[in-house]
Amino acid sequence: MEKKEYKRLKRTPIHKGHIIDFYADTMELPNGKTAEWDFIGHKGAAAIVPVTDDGKVIMVRQYRNAVEKYTLEIPAGGLNSGEDMKTCAARELEEETGYRAEKVEHLIDLYTTVAFCNEKIGIYYTEHLIPSEQHLDEDEFVAIESYTVQELVDFIFTGQIEDAKTIAAILAYKEKKR
Repeated sequence: MEKKEYKRLKRTPIHKGHIIDFYADTMELPNGKTAEWDFIGHKGAAAIVPVTDDGKVIMVRQYRNAVEKYTLEIPAGGLNSGEDMKTCAARELEEETGYRAEKVEHLIDLYTTVAFCNEKIGIYYTEHLIPSEQHLDEDEFVAIESYTVQELVDFIFTGQIEDAKTIAAILAYKEKKR
C-alpha cells in the first residue's frame, strides 16, 4: 500500500505577535482534498528544574493572562535571537530566581501543543546553584517558592500545578533521580 503524504500548499501570515506568529495553512491531504489549518509559529523556549542543596525545587508563582490566574511553574522563557536552549534555561533561572547554575544538565524536550503550534521547550535541571541577583523584565512579577519533589508531585495530582512543561519536568526529574 502506497503511503500518501500531507503537503503544505500555502502559508498565509495572519498576525505577527511579540511571542507567536499566526498563520493559515492550506494543506493537501492524503486523499487529494485540501483543508485550511491554523498554525502558530513560536521561536522556542527553555525551562529549568533548579534544585537546592537540601533537595528543594525553586519554583516561580506568576499571573498568567491566558488562564486568568496565578500558576506555579519552573523558571522558563523564550529563546533570544541566536541563543541555544541550554543558555536560555540558565539565563531564565538567574533572571527569575536570582540564582545562577554552576552546571546545567539536559532532562527532556517537548512540544507544547502539536496540533497547531511548533513551540518546542528544552528542559534542563541543575543541582549546583550559586546565589546571584534577580533580573525581572518590566512586566514580570514573580514570587519565589521552594518545595520538595514529592510535594510538587502531590501538587500535580491535586490540580495545584497544571502547567504542562512543569508537570513533565517534575515527573521526569523524579524519574531520573529514582
